[in-house]
Amino acid sequence: MQKVTFGLLICLICTATRAAESTTSIIFLIGDGMGVAYTGAYRLYQDDLATPELDTTIFDKMLVGMASTYPDDHNQVTDSAAAATALASGVKTFNGAIGVNSQRTSVISMLDKAKALGYLTGIAVTSQVNHATPAAFVAHADSRQSYEKIADQYIDLRINGKPKVDLILGGGQEYFIRKDRNLTKEFEALGYSYHSDIKDLDKIKRLPSIGLFSKGGLAPALGSEHPLRLTEMTKKALALLHSKSSQPPFLLMLEASQIDWCGHANDIACAMAEMRDMAATMNLIKQFIDKNPNTIFVATADHSTGGLSIGAKGQYQWGANVVRNIKATAPTIARQLLASKSNWKIVWQALTQIKLADDEQKKLDALVVQADENNSEVVIGQVTAQVLSYIDKYSFTGWTSIGHTGEDVQIFSYGKGKSNFEGAMDNTDIAKKLLNYLQP
Repeated sequence: MQKVTFGLLICLICTATRAAESTTSIIFLIGDGMGVAYTGAYRLYQDDLATPELDTTIFDKMLVGMASTYPDDHNQVTDSAAAATALASGVKTFNGAIGVNSQRTSVISMLDKAKALGYLTGIAVTSQVNHATPAAFVAHADSRQSYEKIADQYIDLRINGKPKVDLILGGGQEYFIRKDRNLTKEFEALGYSYHSDIKDLDKIKRLPSIGLFSKGGLAPALGSEHPLRLTEMTKKALALLHSKSSQPPFLLMLEASQIDWCGHANDIACAMAEMRDMAATMNLIKQFIDKNPNTIFVATADHSTGGLSIGAKGQYQWGANVVRNIKATAPTIARQLLASKSNWKIVWQALTQIKLADDEQKKLDALVVQADENNSEVVIGQVTAQVLSYIDKYSFTGWTSIGHTGEDVQIFSYGKGKSNFEGAMDNTDIAKKLLNYLQP
């Protein structure tokens, strides 16, 4: 009897060990708005000029396929909500929809399934955490603009009696700390630790935890004290979600959110700084998977933004060196120029290193020196537009839109079964393939 019992115990242990070894952790990174031109521009932007060869990037090394992005309506060009719902659940829907199909019925996301199976779950984004892309993995709403409703669902929607996400990192304080409801206090009552400053990342020692590091989205990478903030949050997330070999597998959803915001603004220097953060995040993930091979990593974009072109107005060149020298986003440059008044040329040179022609200086001088003392948003907008026009002119950067565009986007993968994501597919196929990794 003792031999049978001992043998059965050994069998159970072996079965559990094999199950743990066969259960794959998932890291899914979305570069919001990151069309093909962005990765091509970043290759030129990050090139080491001291070497004759054009340096490859982590995007080049992990590229495996392409995906279509159209929504389930007649627009053909998706927004982030519809695309994120497709990427989270494998279900097409209409623009603006969060976690619901075209009939406005809730759909199950891969994060839902992972949590139900006992996986640890995490989200880290550079937008507010209830923005369209992360929201589609957690919440259900007919409109992505229902920010407070979506924030509420982060704690109200539960699986096995617990909130769906064990680790939440990003921005969004104004939606979680409101007069009618303080969600951070409610999370703390459930055992979460709460942190409000990204400088306190090192103080997050356990799960579950929530970190909301800004009122809305995080500060742009360009000119920030934390230019690699997604990388920093990802490092912390991986440490918490995989701190012990005996821990359950995990699903980590990441978003380089502000590539899209820079694209909407047609701000190339802003976009390249966000691309640098995403690239650093991917390099970090590669290092993690090299040590923990039972992990699949997939990165893609939800759509492209801005109609970016490398080269413009008939010029067969692109000034990566000009873009590298830009020290701040265009609105920040505009505000600093307006604050400096007659000394604006010194500030311009320090922040851009672009030498303007005489007529260009006169135009900018008229805008800055003669501006209303209050520096209204209208004035700031006018100066910002002029700043961007000069940056684009001298870097030969082109834009066709301030909105999204409908071309296919790239798929990147590394780790266990990366060949599953090779070739041309729809964005819903990416979700369906990742859902297949989730096993009891």
